[in-house]
Amino acid sequence: MADFTKNLQTLGINATYRTIDPALYVRRMQNFDFDMTVEVFGQSQSPGNEQRDYWTSAAADRTGSRNTIGIKNPVVDQLVDRIIYATTQEELTAACKALDRVLWYNYYVIPNWYLATYRLAFWDKFSRPETVPLYYNPFQLLMTWWEKGKDN
Repeated sequence: MADFTKNLQTLGINATYRTIDPALYVRRMQNFDFDMTVEVFGQSQSPGNEQRDYWTSAAADRTGSRNTIGIKNPVVDQLVDRIIYATTQEELTAACKALDRVLWYNYYVIPNWYLATYRLAFWDKFSRPETVPLYYNPFQLLMTWWEKGKDN
């Protein structure tokens, strides 16, 4: 955060930051009591009802929702409904892409980081199943590993 603040100051933006304890951080996030924060908007393989809590106008006014941006946009509300009530994969994909475009082009966030690959570590004392699930995230993959016995 210090580097980001320094870069903003270079641009002439008077920015400061401070570190707070976890309990205060949680309370401030739940009450939307901040000017700026670092946030991750984790998504599932098949978006659905959870999108209401991230992006809709109703969620923007609900304490503790995940709409930390405070988005109140009727177009976004309609697109979320299109995602939830999609009846085909094509409809779902089109609605998700449309929502993505609206979110990007309204400049609600400043992209902070991106990794095009998963980070993996290797240590040959571990083993894993020969067949892994079709869909998983990196953390779930690690939970399928086990330590080899001395006889393996």
